[in-house]
Amino acid sequence: MKFVSLYGLCLALMLLPSFRSGAQNTAISTNVADYAMLGTLNVSLSHSAARHWSLEAGAKYNPFSFNEGNYEKQMQNRQILLATGLRYWPWHVFSGWWFSAKAQFQEYNQGGILSPETSEGDRFGGALGAGYTYMLHKNLNLDFGLGFWAGYDIFTTYDCPVCGVEVDAGKKFFVLPNEVVLALTYVF
Repeated sequence: MKFVSLYGLCLALMLLPSFRSGAQNTAISTNVADYAMLGTLNVSLSHSAARHWSLEAGAKYNPFSFNEGNYEKQMQNRQILLATGLRYWPWHVFSGWWFSAKAQFQEYNQGGILSPETSEGDRFGGALGAGYTYMLHKNLNLDFGLGFWAGYDIFTTYDCPVCGVEVDAGKKFFVLPNEVVLALTYVF
């Protein structure tokens, strides 16, 4: 919890100097594709720092387990993910193509989706992504994109979601898909 508080303070200090008056400087979005992954709740806040740059902070949260108690059918993608980064917009902020870079932390417990094996742990790393933002209205955008992230994983793997039989544990480097972006964004 101390990490989350420190993270929030650093993010606030980073965003504070970039606020300026005027319209169309801030956006809030949610990635609809994340809800399809066992109900992962998510939100992202972006702020225009310059014509081609925006600062971004986001969070994902999933507390759900499905078929809980039945070790053969239990599925979960429980996680808390915090990310902060920036986007480069070649044309103009909040419209057209974009490229992103983020620093991320994830605490996770995932399993039962493709096999009964379950993993839990903490991941630290950086993410790169790209996409396109289509303006539906002056205040509403639709974002499409893909991203990958790499970093360090401290993990424990169990034989099934409820049995508690440890199969593997350790630390390793990873490269994973970060997200598929299909987001609705409100710009104000």
